[in-house]
Amino acid sequence: MTTQSLSKFLNEANKATYTNKDATKVASSRTKSQDYHFEKGDLAYHDTYFGGRDFIGEEIVYENQKPVWGANYFGFVLDKNVSEKDIYDFLRKALMQEYNNAIPVRGPGNYVEEDKTYRFAADGELANFSGKEEIIFDGKIVYRCFVHGGMIH
Repeated sequence: MTTQSLSKFLNEANKATYTNKDATKVASSRTKSQDYHFEKGDLAYHDTYFGGRDFIGEEIVYENQKPVWGANYFGFVLDKNVSEKDIYDFLRKALMQEYNNAIPVRGPGNYVEEDKTYRFAADGELANFSGKEEIIFDGKIVYRCFVHGGMIH
C-alpha cells in the first residue's frame, strides 16, 4: 500500500465515520466501546473508542483483512465550564474540512470560525507519527487530543 492511497482512504474513512454526525455506529467490539466501520475495495477501517467528554480509542486499517496501519488517541476537555456539545460539534465541523495534510489522521492544520479555532500539528510521517489536536474558544484552550501511530508490519 502506498502512502498516497492510505492517505486518500483515511480521509474518506474519517469523513464517513465519527466525523460525520449522521454516521451509524456498528456493534461494540469490546465491552462499553463505541465503534465505527468503513470499507472500500480491499481496505477496511475500524475505529473503537471509550468515553464521552474524555475518551480514548484506536483506529486500524486492514488490507485484505490484514492490519496494516493504526493509531491511538486520547482526547479530553480542559475547561469544565464549556459545553461538551459545543466542543464536539465544532470538532466534527473542523474534521469535515477538506485539507491536504501529509498526515490525514485528524483535521486540517488550522480551522477558524468566529471566536473558535481548531488546530492539528503532527511530527513524522504517516508511517510513524505523533500529533496534538487543540480547540480554542475565545483565546483559551478548551480541548486537547494526543494521537500517535503508523504502519503495522
